[in-house]
Amino acid sequence: MNKIALPGPIWLASDLHLGPATPATSEAFLAFLEAAQQEAAALLLPGDIFDAWIGDDVIRAAPPWLATVLTALRDTSARIPVWLGRGNRDFLIGEELATAVGAKLLPEPALLQTDAGPVLLTHGDEFCTDDAAYQQFRKMVRNPQWQAEFLAKTIPERLAMAQQARGESQAANQTKSMEIMDVNGAAIEAIFRDSGVPVLVHGHTHRPARHVLDVDGKKRERWVLPDWDCDHVSPPRGGWLIIDSDGLTFYDLETES
Repeated sequence: MNKIALPGPIWLASDLHLGPATPATSEAFLAFLEAAQQEAAALLLPGDIFDAWIGDDVIRAAPPWLATVLTALRDTSARIPVWLGRGNRDFLIGEELATAVGAKLLPEPALLQTDAGPVLLTHGDEFCTDDAAYQQFRKMVRNPQWQAEFLAKTIPERLAMAQQARGESQAANQTKSMEIMDVNGAAIEAIFRDSGVPVLVHGHTHRPARHVLDVDGKKRERWVLPDWDCDHVSPPRGGWLIIDSDGLTFYDLETES
C-alpha cells in the first residue's frame, strides 16, 4: 500500500464539484486555499474537485473560471505540498494537471502517516457496492483502454458525452434508495481488515459524519468528508478535515467563513 508521510497539520477537502455553474463555491474554495497556505503543512483533495473532468488537455486553453482555480492551486503548492485525488466525476485527472499546478497525484488508496497515527484515505465510491449499475460504470471508465479511446475524441465530443452521462446518472439516481448510494458495511469492514489501519477518511457520499465501529473487537473510525455547495443551497454547505497531533477535527465552511 502506498504510504505518504505527512507531519504537521494536514487539511483535507473533497467533493467541491467546481465548474462554470458554481462561482460562489469557487470563491469559497479560493479563500480556503489562502487559509491553507497560512495554516496547513499539506493539503489533500481526494476526488471530485471538479464537477466534471474530460481530460487534462482542457488546461491548455482553460476557461476563466478554471484558469483562476489553477492559478490558486499553483500558488498554494508553492507554499505547501498539494495532493490531488481522483473521484467519480474527475477520474481523468492526470499527470499533466498535477504538474501544471505543482501538485502530486494521490494513490488509491493512500496510507497517510500523520501526527495522529496512520490514516487510510480514498474517495469512497468503491465502497458503494450495493449500487451494481454504478460499480459497472466505474469499472468501465477506469479501464485504460476506455480512457484512451475517450481522450482520443475532440473536446466538444467529450463534453457532449460527459453531459449525456451526467444526465443519465441524475435520472438513475432518482429511482435509487439512499441506502444503495451509501457505502456497504461489509466493504468498510473488509478495508479495515485488509489494511489494519484504525482510521478511514473518504468523501463521495455527501454524508459528513464520524462513525465509530467495532471490527473484530477493535475500535475503528470512519470519517466522511462533506461536499461543498455555495451556489444552490442556503445556508452554504461545505467543510474540511484537519489532522494534527490533537487528532481529527471537522471544520464547517459556514462557521469558519
